[in-house]
Amino acid sequence: MQSQQITSNKLFKQAKQTVMKELVIDLEAEKKEILKRYRALLRACKPAMQKGDKRSIRRAFDMSMESHQDMRRKSGEPYIYHPIAVAQIAAQEIGLGTTSIVCALLHDVVEDTDITLEDIEREFGKKIAKIIDGLTKISGVFDYNSSLQAENFRKMLLTLADDVRVILIKLADRLHNMRTMDFMPRDKQLKISSETIYLYAPLAHRLGLYTIKSELEDLSMKYMEPETYKFIAKQLNEKKAERERFIRDFINPINEILREQGLDAEIYGRPKSIHSIWNKMRKKNIPFDEVYDLFAIRIILNSKLENEKSDCWKAYSIVTDFYHPNPDRLRDWISSPKANGYESLHTTVMGPRGQWVEVQIRTKRMNEIAEKGFAAHWKYKESSAENGLDQWINKVREMLSNPASNALDFLDDFKMNLFSDEIFIFTPKGALIQLPINATALDFAFEIHTDIGTSCIGAKVNHKLVPLAHKLQSGDQVEIITSSKQTPKEDWLNIVVTAKAKSRIKSALKEEKRKIAEDGKEILERKLKSLKITYNTENLYKLSYFFKLASTQDLFYNVAKGLIDVKQLKEFLIAGKTVENKPEKLEHVHPDNFVKKVKDKDVDTLLIGEDLQKIDYKLSSCCNPIPGDDVFGFVTIGDGIKIHRTGCPNAAKLMSSYGYRIVKAKWNSQKKLAFLTGLHIIGIDDVGLVNNITKIISNDFKVNIRSITIDSDHGIFDGSIMVFVNDTAHLENLIVKLKEVMGVTSVTRFDSKTNDPA
Repeated sequence: MQSQQITSNKLFKQAKQTVMKELVIDLEAEKKEILKRYRALLRACKPAMQKGDKRSIRRAFDMSMESHQDMRRKSGEPYIYHPIAVAQIAAQEIGLGTTSIVCALLHDVVEDTDITLEDIEREFGKKIAKIIDGLTKISGVFDYNSSLQAENFRKMLLTLADDVRVILIKLADRLHNMRTMDFMPRDKQLKISSETIYLYAPLAHRLGLYTIKSELEDLSMKYMEPETYKFIAKQLNEKKAERERFIRDFINPINEILREQGLDAEIYGRPKSIHSIWNKMRKKNIPFDEVYDLFAIRIILNSKLENEKSDCWKAYSIVTDFYHPNPDRLRDWISSPKANGYESLHTTVMGPRGQWVEVQIRTKRMNEIAEKGFAAHWKYKESSAENGLDQWINKVREMLSNPASNALDFLDDFKMNLFSDEIFIFTPKGALIQLPINATALDFAFEIHTDIGTSCIGAKVNHKLVPLAHKLQSGDQVEIITSSKQTPKEDWLNIVVTAKAKSRIKSALKEEKRKIAEDGKEILERKLKSLKITYNTENLYKLSYFFKLASTQDLFYNVAKGLIDVKQLKEFLIAGKTVENKPEKLEHVHPDNFVKKVKDKDVDTLLIGEDLQKIDYKLSSCCNPIPGDDVFGFVTIGDGIKIHRTGCPNAAKLMSSYGYRIVKAKWNSQKKLAFLTGLHIIGIDDVGLVNNITKIISNDFKVNIRSITIDSDHGIFDGSIMVFVNDTAHLENLIVKLKEVMGVTSVTRFDSKTNDPA
């Protein structure tokens, strides 16, 4: 297995060298290609260009060309192709202007070359230098207790608060990297894809860049779930002709009536993204053949601004006169646009062949905002009134202004508010407040003002008294009840869903804890004096370590709360001679230091690390990997290396937030060991069904059952079985056999309900 790996690496290097040689030989062709791409960029910029813009772009191109001249990408191509492509995406697909194009051409020069921010500022001015700074990663010594990725992301968002173009250029950069990732090693592909699906795709969604968001999701899936991706892509391709015929039959009659009614409209069918189809298959636990809404019909109206709303409803009336709508599936984002500026009418109708079809109705202006998001939003912005996007950027500013939160906490809170759908809540005076779905009365209180949130004791929803944890529904009218005696509680963190509420509660709790710790410090000093223990930093560290506390502040807090008494301090005094100093911080620890070779464990089936060695590991209980699964290793702080599936629910978060703690892992030649995995079985309840299932598992496959949970409701059987299998092939055969049992309709593998990311 290892020799195969070495051979493939050699072949890869040889191929890469061959490519490099060919490219070096044909430098003239390369120069022509660069010029061709540069001209294509200028053509894309032309609509937004003003006097002097062309000269600025040329200066940026020359600087980028010169500084990157000796650099090449993993594919062997000249590096300059990348900044040109990023600038092209920024201009063409996002609709950004000259400043952004200049920044896109220069986005890597500070990070990868000798050019400094001062050089950029001297040449192009303060504004461009500030944006480039936002796009440049943090360098220097870094604390491994935190996360470099999270810190870089926070730094970028700090600039977002002043200039949204930082994020838009970063998204263009990420999109081009994802499009050209084939030459990257597998572990790099996984890390970058995880980061993309976890952070950048939700961010694109939040900024209204739906086309880019869909492509980022699809490209991430291409590397994280390659088999599933290929399967869905193949299925979509095979059914293309049939789909196009259906769309034609659906569109033709509507087109005629729209023309008769004097509405100028463009109608087309748009296939859904591979990722959204996959999501539907997972959520509903159905095969590809049962996903009916594989595409959406889009009606784009050419309407005057004042007629937009009435024309969209006219078109809606025509569609629903012809096809029966599903009354529960009407979404009106024209009367109440989404927080990212998205406006559209969505309905689901029964098509000509007994199939549900989603229809989206919007105008050209609305469509441009949906496609190009933020940039288009500014283009059409007429009034000085704040809209949803402005409000969101202000919320980001608020979150960033909270100095207490560390980067990872901030990232989790920030991400929480990215993808969630909005609900609309009214204040007692009738003002409209947008909140994420599942928001509670307490979230609403913090949204109004921090002081109202911290002193909130209850709420009236539609004039009815409700507790703080009450989940709000769109259209609710909410009145907050406060008390000056109220203070935030720890369990409030489990009640709220908005980032603002979470960060304010954490800040209030930290402040409260700090005050208590101050009192505890004085108490401890007195107690140590009475026990004749010197009060100094060294002893405080030793005490913290003795009581297994993370910091001296926790020590002071526990003393103040009476959780550490004099008796326990005497124990410390007795054990004092043997207590070592607290270990060094994790910042000095590198994943390689965790790598511990196994002497003679023949039972090990995993090879770990760059050199693919046999190393001690644990299988993670959140996804129960088995031989044959695509896996990676994660270096935990106190529990060695844990193995996760790349499709694990926690994988994206781990790889995007702790990329530096990810190690390669690969299954060795198969040894007959048993691995725990879960099966979810659904079917029609019948006499002897359970017996037939367990018979196949125990007798035919000789598989041990660890646990079985069965629920039967009105004739429907729903069971979860934990079984021990040898590998993925063994599991797949078992699933096939179980599906053949009379009455069984579905058998799927499931991940553990426990959250075990580390």
